[in-house]
Amino acid sequence: MRLTKTLRNLTLSLALFGILSACTTTSNNTSALPEKTIPEQQDRSTFNQLGKSDFDRMADVEVRENTESLRLLMLKLYKRNPQELHKSTPDGAEKMVTWVFDGGAQHHYQFETINNLQSAEAIFLAFKADFTGDRVLAFIVGLQTMLLKAHGGKTDFYLSDSIDPQHMYNLARNMEIAAWKLANARDETGKLYLLSNEINDKDKNLSFEREFGKIIGRTDLFAIALAEKSQRLISRVMQSLATAVFLPF
Repeated sequence: MRLTKTLRNLTLSLALFGILSACTTTSNNTSALPEKTIPEQQDRSTFNQLGKSDFDRMADVEVRENTESLRLLMLKLYKRNPQELHKSTPDGAEKMVTWVFDGGAQHHYQFETINNLQSAEAIFLAFKADFTGDRVLAFIVGLQTMLLKAHGGKTDFYLSDSIDPQHMYNLARNMEIAAWKLANARDETGKLYLLSNEINDKDKNLSFEREFGKIIGRTDLFAIALAEKSQRLISRVMQSLATAVFLPF
């Protein structure tokens, strides 16, 4: 049994290595599309990396890339909903986004303007009819703190750390629910609380949906890899997005 488990883990590690190697291969075809640089850990050549397994590095990348997607979503939401930005600051959207994500060590994602709410509570606040504050801030802070909570509050992982694959699965489902709320939640007059995707005779903008799709895809893939590594089953929950509740961690 131990040998079988060891061989399975070795096979999965080799598969992951093969995928990464294939992604870094340079094509000799000069007509090929421009190469996209693969993100690298800044400390990949230091002793810090000796304390990390392949799955720890995967976790580092998954959290970092999902956070970058949320940064992009926040910026795009402010561009589509400038009235929300003006509720928080007279500064530009880029400066606001930088302050929210790069200032986590100072504010710990606790903002009085959204009643210091986080995770699901902050997301619900963004779509409450009587809320007069920055809905974009509440929505994105809710998503980012939910992401962090699912990873035990960490963004840097080592051999001693453990991530529950069920938490990753639940996180992916919660992102689906949040994306649905963003696209469908309306006030009593039928007006969307926040503008995002747009489809009409002149314009077609599904970039918000695509970015959420990236987050969900990364998280689901990581959940499956973790479950295979730890030989743990994921409890899959089926629910309608219109009536779905956020899953716990």
